[in-house]
Amino acid sequence: MISGTIKKQTPPAGFREGDERLIKLTPNAASKVNGLLTKQGRPEGVLRVAVVGGGCSGLQYKMDLQDAPANRDFLVRSAGVKVVVDPKSALYVTGSELDYVDALTDGGFKVTNPNAATTCSCGESFSA
Repeated sequence: MISGTIKKQTPPAGFREGDERLIKLTPNAASKVNGLLTKQGRPEGVLRVAVVGGGCSGLQYKMDLQDAPANRDFLVRSAGVKVVVDPKSALYVTGSELDYVDALTDGGFKVTNPNAATTCSCGESFSA
């Protein structure tokens, strides 16, 4: 073994680089995500944003912290955060902005999505 040699982990092959035209984070959202990644012990991790069926309007957002992008994902670097979106979800979130509001009521992550035709009153689901 050669001392001083560090094996660099390479991300999985098969993901594609995107840009902030797909999804953009505000400074508040980036700060919150970076804090959560650090707290979980994965400062090099990614935020996965997905759209799944459900909610009162038919579609809802799902967010998760993960170690790396998966095959076929789009990887976007926004405000110092790596965000990954699968190809199906990308159809629904293109042009969206993710913000974080620190408030006792109605706080949390908020998505401004230009593709949402309608949203429900709780603001957590939409239809396109």
